[in-house]
Amino acid sequence: MIVVLAGGVGAARFLQGLVQVVPQDRLTVIVNTGDDRDFYGLHVSPDIDIVTYTLAGLVDETHGWGIRNDTYNTMQQLTAYGNEDWFLLGDRDLATHIHRTNLLRQGKTLSEVTDHLRHHFGLNIRILPMSDQPIATHIQTPAGLLHFQEYMVKRRCTDEVQDVVFVGASEAKPAPGVLDAIKQAEAILVAPSNPIVSIGSILAVPGIHDALHEASGMVVAVSPIVGGMPIKGPADKLMSGLGMEVSPAGVARCYRDFLDVMVIDEQDAHLIERIEDLGIPAMATNTIMRDSAAKAALARYVLAAAGLAF
Repeated sequence: MIVVLAGGVGAARFLQGLVQVVPQDRLTVIVNTGDDRDFYGLHVSPDIDIVTYTLAGLVDETHGWGIRNDTYNTMQQLTAYGNEDWFLLGDRDLATHIHRTNLLRQGKTLSEVTDHLRHHFGLNIRILPMSDQPIATHIQTPAGLLHFQEYMVKRRCTDEVQDVVFVGASEAKPAPGVLDAIKQAEAILVAPSNPIVSIGSILAVPGIHDALHEASGMVVAVSPIVGGMPIKGPADKLMSGLGMEVSPAGVARCYRDFLDVMVIDEQDAHLIERIEDLGIPAMATNTIMRDSAAKAALARYVLAAAGLAF
C-alpha cells in the first residue's frame, strides 16, 4: 500500500498521475480537514471534496474545486435573502454538503461519510480524513484570528500572517486507519500541498508526526514551491509570515524530522546541495503538472525515488 498525505488542488492533480500508474486499491489518501467549516448550516470539507471530485472526473478544472458545469441558483437565492456570497457553492456541490451533513447528524463519523461518498463516485482508492474530530485552521493577523477560509477566500490573503493555529488539534485523534496505514505503507508520499496549512494540519494531529518518523516505508515529498513561488495558493505568504524561507529548502525544513527524499522542480536544482546539507537527499525533475502525461511522469519519478517501480 502507498499512502499519500494530501491537501486540495495540488494533491488532487498529483493523485491523477498516481492512479495512472498504481491501481487505486493500493492507494490510501490521508486528507487535510483543517479547512472544513460550516457554511449555511452545512458541513463543507473542501479538500476531501476536491480530491474526490477530481478522481471521479467531475471537478471544475478551471477552478480546481467544485463540480464542472454546476449552476448557482441556490446561492443566488441565498444572497437575495441577504446572506454573504464570498464562499460560492454550486447546486450539485451543495447536494454533497447536504448529504454529508444529514449523515453526520444521524451519527455517522466523517470517516464513514467520506467512505460512503467515494463508493458513490465509483472510486476504489481509500480516502481518509486526518481526524473525525473537528480541527479548524486559523490565521493570526492584525485583524484577529481568522478561519483559513475567511483569510484566503473572503479576504484574499491580504492580511499579514503572524501565526497559524490549529484549533482543536491537541484534543483530536487520527481517524480510524490513519496510523495503521502509515505503519504498513510501502511508501508515504507527501503531495505538493501547502506545507503550513494543508500538510501542517495533518502533522498537528497527535500521533501522526511520530508515526511518520517511525515509518518503515520511505517518505518522499514533492515541493509545492517552484522558483520561489507556489504553483497555487498562499503558501508563500504563510511561510514568509512565519519567518520561513519560501523555497524547496524551506519546505524540506518543515518535514526534516521524518523525510527521506525531497523531490523539487528542475528550476530549483541549484538548491539540491542546500537541502542535502539538512541531511535529506534531493532530486530534481519537472514537477509542473500541465497535462495527464506530465502528472503520470511525476508520479513514476516520485515512486522511483521511494524505491518502487511500476
